[in-house]
Amino acid sequence: MKLKLKNQVVCGFITLWAGLLLCHAQQEPQYTQYMYNIGSFNPAYAASVEDAEISGLYRAQWVDIPGAPRNIRFGANFPMNNEKMGLGFNVVNDELGPVKQTFIDVAYSYQINLSETSKMSFGIDAGGALFNLDFSEGNFQNPGEPTVSQQELSNFNPTLGAGLFLYDESWYLGLSVPNFLTDILLNEETATLVTEKMQYNFIGGFVFDLADRTKFKPAFLINYINGAPVNVNLSANFLFIDALTVGASYRFDNAFSGLAGFQISNGLFLGYAYDYNTNGLGEFSGGTHEAILKFYLGRGGGRSDSNSRNKNKKLKGKPKQIDSPRFF
Repeated sequence: MKLKLKNQVVCGFITLWAGLLLCHAQQEPQYTQYMYNIGSFNPAYAASVEDAEISGLYRAQWVDIPGAPRNIRFGANFPMNNEKMGLGFNVVNDELGPVKQTFIDVAYSYQINLSETSKMSFGIDAGGALFNLDFSEGNFQNPGEPTVSQQELSNFNPTLGAGLFLYDESWYLGLSVPNFLTDILLNEETATLVTEKMQYNFIGGFVFDLADRTKFKPAFLINYINGAPVNVNLSANFLFIDALTVGASYRFDNAFSGLAGFQISNGLFLGYAYDYNTNGLGEFSGGTHEAILKFYLGRGGGRSDSNSRNKNKKLKGKPKQIDSPRFF
């Protein structure tokens, strides 16, 4: 009896999550390590990076529950030689039970100097989202429904987003809208079921020097979609010897998370996060695992972030290149 109740609760959570996804199709995936993944939801970030970067992320949500969300992201950001423009590229595959979504976009950003140390970037991105729903991969209460009898639904919709990114050596703030093309429907048969809602992302981060090589790095991410609860993420990370990061985060009414990262070399960073659900699902799932691997191209051996920053401060008569907000 207890096992049957457990299965009913788990299935209820999966059904509710899938229902929200169907009602608000093509919304942005959720990340715990959002501070290392800003380019995936804010196109203005591309111009702020000091070196070209390539990253890969994998997120396995609600481990041990069949059909739970799985997310894979590949991203790249390339600064231009004029230190004013940047290009970005993202491919994201998001799966939840019978629902699969693939997002592809290309971003362009341009930045201006606000002061000697602060800059503001403006960015736009364009691409598309491929949505696929395979009814043969699930059991439905009303299998005779006309929509279910189609067995599979798929559609490709264009996306157009924009963002702002304001940053200095010790803080950053960003605002973005991943897709302005709202009210896009899958097809005529599902016109009353699936629509696109505009999403707003507001992110910020700061750094405080606690000791010579110890820093405190709090950050936040707020997601807002009309008609849905506001998603608030708070994190606190400590950076030791400019290489080891340890911290924790909290997603309101959802999960506690532990984070760890290590700068393996000047050109390679590895990060990991584990989420424990604080809602009713935590009793039935094995938590959520998220790993990210970042490659920084063009970083020479022996060059540390602090050395690069000191070198930049000595430059005179040239545009100032600010270190990426990942390290401040």
